[in-house]
Amino acid sequence: MTRDDRIGLRHGAGGPAMRELVQSVFARNAGDAGGDSLGLAQLDDGAAVRVGERWLVYTTDAHVVKPIFFRGGDIGRLAVSGTVNDLAMMGATEPLGLACAIVLEEGFERTALLRIQDSIERACAEAGTAIHTGDTKVMGRGEVDGIVITTTGFGFADRIVRDDGLRPGDEILVTGTLGDHGFAVLAERHDLALHGELRSDVAPLNGLVARALAAGGETVVAMKDPTRGGVAGALCEMAAKSGVGVLLDEVSLPVRRAVRAASELLGIDVLHVANEGKALLGVRPQEAKRVLEALRAHPLGRDACRIGRCSDELPGRVVLDTGFGRRLVAESDGELLPRIC
Repeated sequence: MTRDDRIGLRHGAGGPAMRELVQSVFARNAGDAGGDSLGLAQLDDGAAVRVGERWLVYTTDAHVVKPIFFRGGDIGRLAVSGTVNDLAMMGATEPLGLACAIVLEEGFERTALLRIQDSIERACAEAGTAIHTGDTKVMGRGEVDGIVITTTGFGFADRIVRDDGLRPGDEILVTGTLGDHGFAVLAERHDLALHGELRSDVAPLNGLVARALAAGGETVVAMKDPTRGGVAGALCEMAAKSGVGVLLDEVSLPVRRAVRAASELLGIDVLHVANEGKALLGVRPQEAKRVLEALRAHPLGRDACRIGRCSDELPGRVVLDTGFGRRLVAESDGELLPRIC
């Protein structure tokens, strides 16, 4: 058998291998959803169908993380935030409700489950939503590693924001510091003496995104949360879909001191590390400053900044300006940090 005859960890890494898997297996018969709907073929953060004058956006996501409790959050907060954020990235900032399916391993501690449920409820309260229905299954020992949570969400949007709306001249904004989640989980998992300020950024971003959309309106033309694959993966996908090049300014990248130290020590590029409480926005240049000010006025966007600009050079590519030269930013085709979200 060849490497591609079996599913590997790289197929879940959010990079080109995962997209190839989805396109060749799950979306092979999807086709074009049509003008009144957006579906699997578009490989966006969710799907949408027009209902009257608005769009009903819906998305689903399975969540696995090891360890299930980490500095700044746990698998429950991660599950709610991930689904709320996928809705928000498409413009649905007021989720109608969530469904939650939980698969437990026999022997899982009830106290841990109650702690996770409390976290789910707190995250829902932050997002202004609730779990309205769900399902529970229990597997035998060794048949699942502790707990897996799948959440599905629904919400209305007045306008769908795709991840392919960039054009030359657009500004790229990020809502805060990079790499916090991935390095916090990595340090916890391997008991590395790197803790310091390392803390996951996991949070529901719908309120923050609503502020940005209110400030920028239709000039906010593309959004994506840089989870698996990090900022590099998200921007490479956005650039390829939009047919533009993206030039990043390394000096402008917001990175906490502890994260930068961990990145240099471990040799892991912060651009490839997962974030669970940040968003990338593509904004028309005339309103980028207004949107940035709106982001910084929100508690979750205080570290927001402009990190790059789109151009017609090297379409589909992301280039990093280091101040001493330029280099291409490639997606990772492997799983740097398995079971991270």
